[in-house]
Amino acid sequence: MRTANALARAIGKGVLAGIAGTAAMTVSSTIEAKLRGRAFSDAPARATAKVLGIAEFEDARAKSRFSDLSHWGYGTMWGIAHGLLREVGLGRKAATPAHFAAVWGNAAVMLPALDIAPPFVFWGKEEVAIDVFHHAVYATATGLAYSLLD
Repeated sequence: MRTANALARAIGKGVLAGIAGTAAMTVSSTIEAKLRGRAFSDAPARATAKVLGIAEFEDARAKSRFSDLSHWGYGTMWGIAHGLLREVGLGRKAATPAHFAAVWGNAAVMLPALDIAPPFVFWGKEEVAIDVFHHAVYATATGLAYSLLD
């Protein structure tokens, strides 16, 4: 049986690892958006606002702050999931792909369910590959950060 201290350590390391993973994903998606000349994704903010029942924002600056908080909060929270996967005994080589599958699978299901994005089967191969890449960057960086904290 795992102790409460071990669980708390796994959660704490997961939070820190999630922050690192979110930073890595932010860098990869920012570079990709600038290279492709596309707007930055606000899907996490739109999903969070919908779940919280927020219909509108005072201004663009408030919406931008909310978007940043949603993005970083979401990535940090999913870092906890990585920590829990490690705590239940999955090694890095198994936990990172499982974490990726959980994060990307959740986005692939929840965004269409919240009417934020169409199902990924309608995105086109390039858009799916880019989205998978950014989520893989996140999961890999989170796993590496967790291992460094271990």
